[in-house]
Amino acid sequence: MRDTIISVIFFICALASVLYGLLILSLGSGSRFWLIWEVLGIFFSVLLFMKLHNLYEKIPVIFKIFFFIFLAIGIIIIIVCLFGIGKNFNSRGNKKLDYIIVLGAQVSEDGPRKVLRGRLDTAAEYLKDNPECLCIVSGGQGYNEPASEAEVMKEYLEDKGVSSDRIILEDKSTNTIENLKFSKKILEEESYDFDSNKLGIVTSNFHMCRAKGIAKKQGLGRVSGISSFTDVIYLPNNIFRECFGLVKDKFFGNM
Repeated sequence: MRDTIISVIFFICALASVLYGLLILSLGSGSRFWLIWEVLGIFFSVLLFMKLHNLYEKIPVIFKIFFFIFLAIGIIIIIVCLFGIGKNFNSRGNKKLDYIIVLGAQVSEDGPRKVLRGRLDTAAEYLKDNPECLCIVSGGQGYNEPASEAEVMKEYLEDKGVSSDRIILEDKSTNTIENLKFSKKILEEESYDFDSNKLGIVTSNFHMCRAKGIAKKQGLGRVSGISSFTDVIYLPNNIFRECFGLVKDKFFGNM
C-alpha cells in the first residue's frame, strides 16, 4: 500500500509539473523558465520508473546520501527564499514619498504585458493618492520589444491620468540591477537626499524582496516597497524563478 501511494504521488507530481509548464508557455510568460517545470516532470517520471521497477534498492548507498544532502540543501534554500519573499509580499508603501521607481517588465505591440500592467496600475493609484510624488519609469528596450519599456510605461500612466511632468524616463536598463543603478543617477541629478527615506519602489509582490535588497546594495537608502498584485496562476512559476534570482544575486554580491 505504501509503495502504491508513493508511486501515485510521483505520477501526480510528474503530470502536474509538465502540464503547468505547458500552461505557462501557452500564456506567453516572456521567458523560458517554463522549461524548469518540464525538467521537474522528467525528474518525477524517473523516480516513478525507478519505484515501479525496484531500481532504488540497487543504487549505492553513497549516491543516496549525496542525493539527500543535495535535496535537503535545496529545500532549505527555497524555504529561506520563500520567507524573504513572503515578508515583503504585501508591502503597501509609506505615504507622501518624494519619488517612486516603477521597475519595468516585458511589453508587446499591444502595450505592457500583464505583470507590468499590475505594477503600473499600482503606481497610478499611489500617484493619485500622493499628488506631490514624482515617478521614475525604468526599463530599456529588449530585442523582442517594439519600444523601450519606459516609453510604454509613460504612455500607460498618462492614459491613467498621471501628468507627464510627473514622469521621468530611465530607458537604458536591461535588468533590475540596472533599473536601480540608472535610476539612482537620475535621483542624484534631481538632488534627492538618500537619507530622507522618501523613496519607493513599485514592483510585483514576488519580486519585492530582491528589488529592496538590490536597492540597499546600490545605496538608495531605506526604500519603501509598494507591491503589485500577481495573478494566482502565474505565482508558482514567478516565485520559483524568483528563488533562483535571489540565490544568484546573493551569490554575486548584488544584494
